[in-house]
Amino acid sequence: MQHFPSTSWGKPRNDQLDPYATFPIHQGRGAKPAHDNFAQGVQHTQQPIVTGTSVLGLKFKDGVMLAADNLASYGSLARFKDIRRIHQISDSTMVGASGDMADFQQVKRMLEGLMTDEAILEDGHELTTGQIYEYLSNVMYARRSKFDPYWNALLVAGLDKGEPFLAHVDLLGVTYTSPSIATGFGMHLAQPLLRAALDKRGPDGEKTLTADEAREILENAMRVLFYRDARSLNKFQIATVTAEGVSIGEPQAAPTEWGFAEGLRGYGNSDEHY
Repeated sequence: MQHFPSTSWGKPRNDQLDPYATFPIHQGRGAKPAHDNFAQGVQHTQQPIVTGTSVLGLKFKDGVMLAADNLASYGSLARFKDIRRIHQISDSTMVGASGDMADFQQVKRMLEGLMTDEAILEDGHELTTGQIYEYLSNVMYARRSKFDPYWNALLVAGLDKGEPFLAHVDLLGVTYTSPSIATGFGMHLAQPLLRAALDKRGPDGEKTLTADEAREILENAMRVLFYRDARSLNKFQIATVTAEGVSIGEPQAAPTEWGFAEGLRGYGNSDEHY
């Protein structure tokens, strides 16, 4: 029987809401429930769900370029075809991500909050590309140590003290820097192309590479990925960071040629060919 109806109008009775009295009756300031029934719905991500594939990064003499396609796959389904996987962090820094897109959204929120906190201080200081990279490496390693990683591989690109900066950090907190970096299948299919383009210029080949040449190399690598990576798309963006700032291009498509498939067994009406 409800002896104090005036205290419970507009809400369920205590014995209906919490029949086993797991919550304290009088929740004063600082009191916490003995048991959180809603915590059962909080779970760690066991595997990536909606994913993006390779991100490519390449240094050139005036800055850094990143390239990533616009596909986010739901398993083997090419589900979302206008996903932007390169994000500007500051006037001199951008981040590209492969892996789980929901986790990348959370990483972006964290970075935006970090940059907002810095701006609020109004001390004239802005986080450098190297500092953002160190922050991400600590975040990724901390989440890995809790067995609840962000399922991403991230490329951090920008200018650090006026010099081109390109670095990698993944869900295990593994970090390194290099003149050319690729994630996903790009590590196997595109990275050899990027390295070959730099090696033929000799030591420190990236220091003689122009922006137009870097763009051509990346476009060719993205075309190869479209041919060979089943989770890629022939719609991609190329982003550039130089002393003038960050520029993220609109989606574009590399020209492809499938005429060679006419001579393959099982393609179209050419079953008689090998």
